[in-house]
Amino acid sequence: MKEKYGFPRSITAAAIGKSGSLDSFGSTPSRPPRRLRGLGINVNFAPVVDLAVEPNNPAIVKPERAYSANEDTVIRFAKEVVKEHRKFGVITVLKHFPGHGSSKDDTHFGIADVTQTWSERELKPYRVLIDSGYVDAIMTAHIVNRFLDKNGNPGTLSKDILDGILRKKLGYQGVVFSDDMQMHAIAKQYGLEESIKLAIHAGVDIMCFSNNIQGTEERTVDKVHQIVKQFVTKGRLRRPGSMSPIEGS
Repeated sequence: MKEKYGFPRSITAAAIGKSGSLDSFGSTPSRPPRRLRGLGINVNFAPVVDLAVEPNNPAIVKPERAYSANEDTVIRFAKEVVKEHRKFGVITVLKHFPGHGSSKDDTHFGIADVTQTWSERELKPYRVLIDSGYVDAIMTAHIVNRFLDKNGNPGTLSKDILDGILRKKLGYQGVVFSDDMQMHAIAKQYGLEESIKLAIHAGVDIMCFSNNIQGTEERTVDKVHQIVKQFVTKGRLRRPGSMSPIEGS
């Protein structure tokens, strides 16, 4: 929804955070969700609740996608974004769990390891927003954090992170979206079938395939559905929290 396509100019999350108000630059809080609703869009993969921890972060901080390095500031703006979207019936999706703002690399292009840079405070926006009822859905991060997953699986494919931390520790019971499964942190490190199986076992409810990442093979809904169906019929997928395969016909 860029200006070159006729849409109004949007300001960055960082600019909003610095201004201290969602009303800054002539942008009212209700304008984006109203625009989405008018276009028939009912899900917005926003707000970003990553903390702007690493100044040279190429995926979150440099593109000004984070409101602030301060978790309380991020929480304040995220609440307002969720509230305004709900007024227009648009579902919001907090991202990128468990925190992408401390990475020095971009998961669009390869592995981003935050083991030495990530801190517990990056979970605070999720914990507070979950506890206060301001979460419609959550999107995963493809970051590697061996402190949270000793096997080094990225967050999207990690049962320790999604089930162990998000579900059990933070008590979240809602929908989990994956970040784009075709980003190179996933697509170049895992085969399609393996990444799908790991994501489902980890606790991802909805996998996203954008088909707009250069150098990645195009994926269709039919192809992904076929793989999942084969896993089920062959007993290679197990029910969450169970050792029993999901029965299929």
